[in-house]
Amino acid sequence: MIVLDTISTNPPSNISKNEGKKSLIQLRKELFELQNKFYADGRFGLHIILQGMDTSGKDGTIRHALSSMNPQGVQVKSFKKPTEEELKHDFLWRVYPNIPAKGMIQVFNRSYYEDLLMPMVGNLLPDEVLAHRCKLIKYLEQHLGQNNIHILKFFLHISKEEQGERIKERLTKPHKRWKYSIKDEKAAEQWDAYRAAYNMVITNCDDPSWNIIPADKRWYRNYSVANILTDHLKKHNLKYPNT
Repeated sequence: MIVLDTISTNPPSNISKNEGKKSLIQLRKELFELQNKFYADGRFGLHIILQGMDTSGKDGTIRHALSSMNPQGVQVKSFKKPTEEELKHDFLWRVYPNIPAKGMIQVFNRSYYEDLLMPMVGNLLPDEVLAHRCKLIKYLEQHLGQNNIHILKFFLHISKEEQGERIKERLTKPHKRWKYSIKDEKAAEQWDAYRAAYNMVITNCDDPSWNIIPADKRWYRNYSVANILTDHLKKHNLKYPNT
């Protein structure tokens, strides 16, 4: 059983802020080249899932760690509250059109995991329905993997204290004020419920495994995600097609 409270939200001591920022610059250059080769190679798709508590930095991760790649080969989908049309279908219906094609990288800013987390936090569905949804998600991810659609799952792991500071930033800094919502305050009040839900989801939907990213320091969050993505792309021996 994963217990997030036992995992640090701060960077390890063997890397400094200066080192992390310098490394990110190099990683962004590598990602540009690797993504071009990934697109040209065309054997695989890559499905990136970003989850985390409110203010954990999903938008910032996309902007700083992933934006160096060619936008012709990378797409981002944000999953918000289901629309009326989406609610008429099964919970995975809205996901299928956004699964990446071969050669493409698809980033989910939140994902189908919200359809587990929100009912858990709000006690909206019976346990047997939640267990069924978890099983369907595992089948979906296994199915994608068997069809050369790789999945990288990231949980951006922040502390309750850091979340509080970031909510204050949204209230006081003009360039962040637009992000503020009263829902931020309500989510913070439900910290323990969200934490328990994430413990269950990360434990039970663990194939492929989650990358738990210490995210109290934005520089380390960005470096860590970019580093894991770079390593993933490198290990697949990507090739440009013969002309």
